[in-house]
Amino acid sequence: MAPKKAVGKALAKKKPEKVVNPLFEKRPKQFGIGGALPPKRDLTRFVKWPKAVQIQRKKRILKQRLKVPPALNQFTKTLDKNLATNLFRMLLKYRPEDKAQKRERLLKRAQEEAEGKSHDAKKPIVVKYGLNHVTYLIEQVFVYFIRAKIFTLSNCNVFCNFNIKRTLFQNKAQLVVIAHDVDPIELVVWLPALCRKMEIPYCIVKGKARLGAIVHKKTASVLCLTTVKNEDKMEFSRILEAIKANFNDKYDEYRKKWGGGIMGSKSQAKTKAKERLLAKEAAQRMS
Repeated sequence: MAPKKAVGKALAKKKPEKVVNPLFEKRPKQFGIGGALPPKRDLTRFVKWPKAVQIQRKKRILKQRLKVPPALNQFTKTLDKNLATNLFRMLLKYRPEDKAQKRERLLKRAQEEAEGKSHDAKKPIVVKYGLNHVTYLIEQVFVYFIRAKIFTLSNCNVFCNFNIKRTLFQNKAQLVVIAHDVDPIELVVWLPALCRKMEIPYCIVKGKARLGAIVHKKTASVLCLTTVKNEDKMEFSRILEAIKANFNDKYDEYRKKWGGGIMGSKSQAKTKAKERLLAKEAAQRMS
């Protein structure tokens, strides 16, 4: 038989006594007047913020509370992060020259002309910027004329030759990039509708300072690409397809969707409490 277990309470482990040095007295802090300094607290609510910061925050709250018409609400639907990263990587390849590069180019050209050499006058492919310039590129179209020969069989069994002129239209602008935080927004609020009418891919990105950095400016409201190099055409076509799916194809959906109408946390809590009370009264009446 197995030996019986010992019955009784297990011996409690004794905790080692904490050694207190009598030389160090315990002096609790007194936070009254003239006493110890209180611990640091978050004083964000009591900071007097600059006027510009206050206006920005009030404007953001008003945009959440008030009803925003669809024409303005579409600027809250911006390009997602991954696609925006690929787009800006593409735009950086076609940055226009800055002042130092332009000075160097003109100096080199003057030296070549002084030596009697012929200089390469090929126009570089760069990003276009400026609201008036981009608008002109959107509205401008190339016209191509193609002559086609069509052979038909007439009643007299003789082939007749007709020269038919066909006209093809192609927009100069291939992609339009609009900033979401243009102030005043009336400068670009009509641009998505124009791009859709002219069947040009457009996108809305954050923000105008990021666009301005591409063209060596502080800010830029809109950028435009007219063409790209042959080695970038495959990637550019993929970006255009994704942008069309997100913006051009969803234009009818965006132009009917209102924004705003989001109340604060306190107001939402009151509304929910009132709904719970009404539901409780309705349940009591039913019972």
